Amino acid sequence: MTGATETTAESFERGGGIAVWRRIADAIEAEIAAGNMAQGDKLPTEATLAQRFGVNRHTVRRALAALAADGAVESTRGSGTFVGSARIPYPIGPSTRFSAIMTAEGHVAGAELIGAETVAASRVVAEALEIEEGAPVLQVKLKRLSDGMPVSLGTSFLPLPRFAGFPEALRAQGAVTPALKACGVQDYSRRETRISARLATGAEAATLQLEAERIVLMATGLNVDDAGVPIQFTEALFAASRIELVVGSGL
Repeated sequence: MTGATETTAESFERGGGIAVWRRIADAIEAEIAAGNMAQGDKLPTEATLAQRFGVNRHTVRRALAALAADGAVESTRGSGTFVGSARIPYPIGPSTRFSAIMTAEGHVAGAELIGAETVAASRVVAEALEIEEGAPVLQVKLKRLSDGMPVSLGTSFLPLPRFAGFPEALRAQGAVTPALKACGVQDYSRRETRISARLATGAEAATLQLEAERIVLMATGLNVDDAGVPIQFTEALFAASRIELVVGSGL
């Protein structure tokens, strides 16, 4: 991190009633805004920053966590901390399609099938799909990527036997929409979406390549076919530092 506006331990004052970690975060953010670091540039290590500001690594870590929560930087396990990219806008509407949204934003969409198995429908899933509680449903876990970076982790429930061939179709097609079409669904729409936020679990953070206990956005949704029959109940987690959910887009 170099440049004429770089803050050093000599120029870094702890007064003003502002917490030290906050002042460090503000100093780093100001240098990013001044153009000293570009999107994707790697920040110095915690040890280097601690020496520069004359503080301990815990204080630096808290400052970086605050910047990460705001999306100014991104921390990737095993790689370090980088100047963050702008969040990708993700419209939530009747025709939400991951691949189409990523392509429209200039990104390459990708999907990885984590697993698929038959499970008994819980009360929530059964009510959404309008089937009996305990009826067999296909549970599919899918990781979505943008330019090779994980951005969402989803679990879908589809009624059986109608979608017994969905996992094989998804492997062959590489995307949900054509896989549904292979199962006879020519078109579908989103009937409902509910959005909330929480901290990622350790496993979720590892899958999304996030630091532990990072914030994720949770969107539960119900898709129906062109006859209005429920076909897919989804629970999707989005990395809040990479995706911005946009409601009311009309898409």
